Amino acid sequence: MLDARVWLVWVLTTLVAASSARNPLYTVLLVLVTTVVGMVCASDDGPVGGPRAILSPLRFATIALPLSALFNALTVHVGDTVLFRLPGWLPLLSGPVTLEAFVFGAQNGLVLTVIFAGFAVFNQVTPLRDLVSLTPRAFHEAGVIISIALTFVPQTIRSLNRIRQAQAVRGYRMRGLRDWPPIVVPLLISGLERSMGLAEAMVARGYGAISDQVQSLRTSAGLVVGLLTLLGGWLTFLFRPAWREVGVGLMIGGGALIVAILWLAGRAVRHTVYRSRRWTVRDTLAIVGCGLTLAAVVLPSPLGRGTLYYSPYPRLTLPVFDPLVGLGLLGLLMPAVMITDKRGNK
Repeated sequence: MLDARVWLVWVLTTLVAASSARNPLYTVLLVLVTTVVGMVCASDDGPVGGPRAILSPLRFATIALPLSALFNALTVHVGDTVLFRLPGWLPLLSGPVTLEAFVFGAQNGLVLTVIFAGFAVFNQVTPLRDLVSLTPRAFHEAGVIISIALTFVPQTIRSLNRIRQAQAVRGYRMRGLRDWPPIVVPLLISGLERSMGLAEAMVARGYGAISDQVQSLRTSAGLVVGLLTLLGGWLTFLFRPAWREVGVGLMIGGGALIVAILWLAGRAVRHTVYRSRRWTVRDTLAIVGCGLTLAAVVLPSPLGRGTLYYSPYPRLTLPVFDPLVGLGLLGLLMPAVMITDKRGNK
């Protein structure tokens, strides 16, 4: 089982790769990689009885690709290959519908599929306990609230299923909205009972019995300065192309300042771990695989520098595939390789 921090780095790397490699060949490769990782790791790293994705990445692609392609083709009238024209009396839609616009919209749908697949895998393989442990100590109260909310969702679903089964045994049939009160009222009562029981248990264990710690003026001012620096760097990067290096530096500096202040604020919070988890060699190798992927998309090879981004405008052409970039994207497969190696050793 890999560390939750490894999976956090993995999903962030997937997000960066999907946003940077806007080439459909690389995007399809990312879809296949995330699908394989989900199939291999969900059964091994996933929590027992944990959540499962409602839609698989491939099923999500069958929905996202046509909708994205159709929306882009109807709203963006750019391209040389005109398929048909819409009449002028249609607002926002009138004009030529081009093949290039269809392709560009489908490409955006592929990117959305990669992002969905990455977060779906992260949701399946990360237990709730490890997910809460990723919350910074400065936000420990928010972490407790999130953990309670995430726990109540599956409990409510199980209660709903039990109530519906009990009503079905009694011969009760659901025909419309008027038949819902015998289902909703017991569900609401059971939810209130669980809430009261949880509140009594938390009070019995002394939660909230300590005095609140007010953050110093220096901490608040530092957060404001960090956020303003981060915002200024982002705006500079977007609207001042000649100063992009300065914008990147401001974003890095502002982000580092925010992280440092939150880390210092979290040190004042008492933190205990029931069962600590050691960092293993498999975790390190998975991080190395993510680093290879980041190097491929952030620092591409000279031959593949222009292959990361693909645009079908003004006339549709074939995208170019660089084998070195494709090999770097395969670094995201490292968690699946680690799980497979562990099964082989057993």
